[in-house]
Amino acid sequence: MRKLATIYIALLALAAPLAAQQSTYILHKFARPIGKETDVITVSPATTTLYSEFLFTDRGAKVPLSTKYTADAHLRPVSLSAKGRVSRESALDLTIQVTGDQAAISENGKTSTIPAPPVVFATAGYAPAAMQELLMRTWLENKKPASLPLLPRGEVRIESAGELEVDLNGKKEKLQGYTLSGLIWGEESLWLDHTHQLVALISTDAEFDHFEAIREDYESDLGLFIGAAVKADLAALDKLAASAREPVTPKLAIVGATLINVTGEAQIPDSVVITAGDKIIAAGPRAQIQIPADAKVLDATGKFLIPGLWDMHAHYEQVEWGPIYLAAGVTSVRDVGNEFAFITTVRDVVNSGHGIGPEIFFAGIIDGEGPHALGAVNATTPEQARVLVDKYHDAGASQIKIYSSVSPEVVAAICTEAHRLGMTVTGHIPDGMNAIQGVEAGMDQINHIQYLVQLFEKPKPNKTDPPTVDFTSPETQKQLQFFVDHHTVVDPTVALFELFLAPPDRPIPSFEPGVLKIAPVLQPALNQTNITPERAAYARTTFATMLQTIGALHKAGLPLVAGTDQAIPGYSLHREIELYVEAGFTPMEALQSATIVPARVLKVDANVGSIAPGKRADLLLLDADPLANIANTRKVWKTIAAGAVYDPAPLWKSVDFQP
Repeated sequence: MRKLATIYIALLALAAPLAAQQSTYILHKFARPIGKETDVITVSPATTTLYSEFLFTDRGAKVPLSTKYTADAHLRPVSLSAKGRVSRESALDLTIQVTGDQAAISENGKTSTIPAPPVVFATAGYAPAAMQELLMRTWLENKKPASLPLLPRGEVRIESAGELEVDLNGKKEKLQGYTLSGLIWGEESLWLDHTHQLVALISTDAEFDHFEAIREDYESDLGLFIGAAVKADLAALDKLAASAREPVTPKLAIVGATLINVTGEAQIPDSVVITAGDKIIAAGPRAQIQIPADAKVLDATGKFLIPGLWDMHAHYEQVEWGPIYLAAGVTSVRDVGNEFAFITTVRDVVNSGHGIGPEIFFAGIIDGEGPHALGAVNATTPEQARVLVDKYHDAGASQIKIYSSVSPEVVAAICTEAHRLGMTVTGHIPDGMNAIQGVEAGMDQINHIQYLVQLFEKPKPNKTDPPTVDFTSPETQKQLQFFVDHHTVVDPTVALFELFLAPPDRPIPSFEPGVLKIAPVLQPALNQTNITPERAAYARTTFATMLQTIGALHKAGLPLVAGTDQAIPGYSLHREIELYVEAGFTPMEALQSATIVPARVLKVDANVGSIAPGKRADLLLLDADPLANIANTRKVWKTIAAGAVYDPAPLWKSVDFQP
């Protein structure tokens, strides 16, 4: 049997002749069908041409993409035209014309001419799926090179990921799997049939959300493909862990740093913190702490020691987020919306110490039905809601996350069942409700500052006017007191809105320098402003109102927790707390919003969130004092997660970021 399998794989490795074909793929986001891709490939002796129409609807927004690709008889690109969108926020207008050893590029209005290597492929990224089939055929045609250059930029690396057996119309069929890196940020998984036609693609779209394209006759195997992709991702995660984490020692003594705790104690200059395994066993002044003879000493003289940071609005959709978070000093995250199989598997592996990444807490997402619905976990009745809450509870979810299309009666049912089980409820304020109604229905926490701005804003003379708020009015004071009385927790994600609302005269690097260090493949999507000059004044006022609202919530005594909703990976958590200081927090209060306050909110502060004996050894060593300047949290010297010491430079490099 083993010999037959070897022969089968060898046959797959031979490039099958490309024949004319028509294909339809069902497109998914978070495992929910949201659209289709239809493709036609025509073949002549001299050329192969793909015509593709790709369209999905994501939370009410159309994402269309029309693509025409032509290659010569050896599958070398001749031309590519891709026009439309690749996410709700990302427009694409790309043309490539290859003549000899030169390629003329026009990308979103910018033109250039660059060299075209003899072996190369032209593509616009993850979409359309049929382009990935032609990419694979080009790689096979050229005898599987170690890397394949791409136009307009980058290179893709492809590795075999083994076979996957599926049931097609009652017959067993073996598919060959591959992992691809370099086409998007992180890795993709895809499977080809014995003719090298694409069957399934498990990827992420241009806003980092889970994305799946499945050939329509294989749609019933969607869950199987997702599960297999998770295993491939976890294997990649293990590789990263082997190269980036310093060897763990039974005991570690961190000596000489200024210890800044976040629970009210005075700073301790020349401190000593002793860890054993994943726990802190001693912390205090050097004069009072005896360093064990068998401890490895980490000399942190001149450094500043704080608890590891939290990101309370994570979407941990790729294994690459693990090293990113640790490089940025984030040792705990709350995932607030993910595919169930993916996040539970990654959580279990990482939290058990067998993978690289922060400790993961997750909120199980539930949406309703409607044009803005997201994901495959939907409830339209209280009975369905209770079943889903129970499922998440049994899987160890910390919370339930409500999304935008849940009806009021289902919100109430979710909250009642979650509270019965000892869980809390966070999320969006669903369409048709306001923030007070959401809390009255039982919501404990609110994601995104926009929902509070919408509640507090003054009446507008014109609908197109930006929101403004008067926090001295009796009505607004009454509303604020309502949230204080209900102990409502808010994660503003204001750094995300700063990106969305940046006017053209405020380039993103001017307030978020980390954007210049992200992976090159992320630059086109993340290092751009989308506000037109005509909307600049509106954007500035809207953002100022958001900061004003954050300041008012904080002054009223509401707990605010720092979260990013991804934004600029690794960097936006630091920008989030910088913005809190702009809104009126002290640097210490901003640190608390990303350390002890999240731990208290998730009721795990007995184990994490501050530096004390018995707590998890999640620590962050900085090159400069964050209380002197909150931006100094960016100056990470070492991250210590569960007692393991990480140097940020190799972590950044492992995901194609600059240190």
